[in-house]
Formats: sequence, C-alpha cells, structure tokens
Amino acid sequence: MDLKRTHYIGNLNASLKGQKVIIGGWVEDLRELGKLTFLTLRDVTGVAQIVVIGDEGIKQVKDLNRQSVVRITGTVQETKARDFPFEVKSEKIEILSRAVHPLPIDPIGRLESNIDNRLNARALDLRNQKTASIFKIRHHALQSIRKTLADLGFIEVNTPKIIGSASEGGANLFSLKYFDKQAYLAQSPQLYKEQLTLGLERVFEISSFYRAEKSHTVRHLTEFTSVDIEADFMDYLDVAEVLETVVKNVFEHVEKNCIEEQKILGIDIKKPTAAFEKITYKQAIEELGREGLGLVEGDDLQDSHLRKLGEIHPGFYFLIDWPMKLKPFYIHEKEDNPSLSKSFDLQYGYLELSSGGRRLHDPSKIRARLVEQGLNPSQFEDHLRAFDWGMPPHSGWGLGLDRLMSVLTKIDNVREVVLYPRDPERLFP
Repeated sequence: MDLKRTHYIGNLNASLKGQKVIIGGWVEDLRELGKLTFLTLRDVTGVAQIVVIGDEGIKQVKDLNRQSVVRITGTVQETKARDFPFEVKSEKIEILSRAVHPLPIDPIGRLESNIDNRLNARALDLRNQKTASIFKIRHHALQSIRKTLADLGFIEVNTPKIIGSASEGGANLFSLKYFDKQAYLAQSPQLYKEQLTLGLERVFEISSFYRAEKSHTVRHLTEFTSVDIEADFMDYLDVAEVLETVVKNVFEHVEKNCIEEQKILGIDIKKPTAAFEKITYKQAIEELGREGLGLVEGDDLQDSHLRKLGEIHPGFYFLIDWPMKLKPFYIHEKEDNPSLSKSFDLQYGYLELSSGGRRLHDPSKIRARLVEQGLNPSQFEDHLRAFDWGMPPHSGWGLGLDRLMSVLTKIDNVREVVLYPRDPERLFP
C-alpha cells in the first residue's frame, strides 16, 4: 500500500489550482448535499474541504464515521465556500482506518469534556485544535530553550534517573528494587550536573524527574519536566541573568512563531521587556509585614504568603538571598553575611518557576553542612570525591517547564500542558 502524500494540507493554497495532489488526514466533518458530499479533512498542519462526487465516491464515504483516517487523491480547484480559500475535488478515496462511534470524547470540541475524560483519551484529545496548540507551543518553547543555552556555550547532557542514594538528602523520593539493591527515582540532576562542570564547564539537561508528593493542586505533578543548568566561574546572579534570558527568549520565539496557536487559544503572548525585579527575602518579609502577615526572618514563605506577595508583584521577579537554614546543603553562603545564602527563586506572581544559586565547591564545607542538616556524609562519598579533583566554583538552577508553560499559555491547571500527566491518582494511560 502506498502511503505517501504529495503535500501537507497546510502547504496547499489557491495558486495550486488545477494541480493533482495526494493528501491524508482524519475526517473532521461530513455533509451530504444532493449529489455532492463535502468532507472536511484535517492533518496536523491545517484543514481542507474535499468535494466527493460520483456514485462510487459518495458510496465509500456514506457510512464513514468522523475521525476516520483517509488518503485523498484529487485536484485543487476554486471554491464558493466562505471558510476555505480553495477545495480539493476528489478522484480517489482510500479509507486507511475507521473510527468507532461513539468516541469517548468529541475532539472537535462541540461537546465539552472534563479534563479527566480528555486525559483518558489523550491521543484523541490532540485532534482538538486547542489541545494541539498547547503542545505546538511547548515544542517551540523547548526549541528556544535549547538554542539559547547552546548559544551561551552550554552542552546538553543526560544524567541517570535511577539512582542508588537519596540525592540532595530530600524526602519524597520514589523507591524501587533494582535487582537485589535499593534504588530511587531521581528528583533532580543536582549532584550529577555539579560533577559534570568539572570537565564540561557549562551543562544543561531537559528531562523528566520524580517527586513522591501527595499534592492535590493544579500546579504539582509527581513526574515533571525540568530544565537544569550548571556553570563554572559564574556566581548566582550571573546564572539568574541566564535564566532571565532563557525565559524572555521563549516568550519572544513563541510570540513570533506561534501566531495561529495564539489565535486558537485566545491568548496574546508578549515578550517581557523590563528587567526582572530582584527582591531580597528580607524585603519580602517586610512587605508581607505591612500587609498584616506577622513573619520573622527565618520563616519559610508558605503558599498564602506567596499569594499575597504575588498580588504586590504580579509578573516575573527574583526572590534572592534566602536564609541559609532554608536552603539545601550544597548552597553557598554570602561572604558578607554567612547567615544568608547566595540563592534565588524565580517567581511569576505567587508561582515558583525556578530555584537556583551558587554551590559550595569546598568539600570540607560540604561535609560540615551535611552534618549540620542531619545527613550522613558517607552516603555522599561518590559525589564528594569529585570535589577533591579540582572542582571550580559553580552555580546553577532548575526551571519547571510545565509551570512555565502554564504561564505562557495562561492555563492554570498544569495537567493541561503535559501530555500524560502523573499525579497521586493518575498512573494511566
């Protein structure tokens, strides 16, 4: 069976009038009109009207269910239809795959389906143009991120997701049996990416990571996509600048390259022009105090605090210089105030998008911090020995791609912007 197409539908135009084409896609609509049948055919690039004439052709499509897959050989011609600049007069129709009726959801969107039903039929949901637009934008966002980091001299790497110890000393790890050994799913590439700077200097990774949090919110997932970087000879504000560049370039790239997708979603994406504001943790505490929230320095900022802070600062901003006691063992202290860390979070209103900072590169300091935080240095020896081989000063961050997509598309529920989301209840499909 020949499956080739001469054109994607999106490449057809009225200037091809009189030219024979072969196109393929799924049937979005069927309309019988006397001795003619009009078939609306869609592929990933666009939609076209097909005119079916002749007894044989009309008989072929008469009982064809919507969303079935066909291959059409025909000629481009003028049309009187208001919604199409041209149409294709069919000469041959090949039915490649029949869709059942009824389908679990209506991918055209005429009948609303709730998010769980749509996720249960996610592959079919991608024929809904709103859903497809989200993931086309995500594709462009990833293209932009990779280009920006490569242009800045970063090398893309891949680190293990099955690990033998609790990296970062964090809780909420998924554990599993690795043959006869205890293993875990990685919640970040933190320790690996630090080690890799020893030889590659600037590295980045875009990958899935895992966190066993029983969180039931619109912004938490148990499997999430993280963009991580680590760079030698950069301090924490240097890598914060890299992060700002990455985010702004994503907005600019999507603004220019996803015009149709923005129309379909009813959004207007604009690149942020102003520099991202930098607010110290101390300033945030003072601002919240003026709002009647009685926090003292050293208190962590809870969701309610961040929501109030987001009302004061509704766009992108950095929260910098957090107390050391609120940060992981590998974060570097400020030289002029050792109680504060060289760290930052990137916020969009109340939503945390990224966390980063300067890392300790002195192994004796790291061991002391591990003990200080109640962790056993012997469990980190594989990591720490790399620091005896001449570890340069380095900084880095991790950015939640799924949350960035929520901001970019103005969709609150992070499950909408992930193809097959995983949360405490969802393990299939």
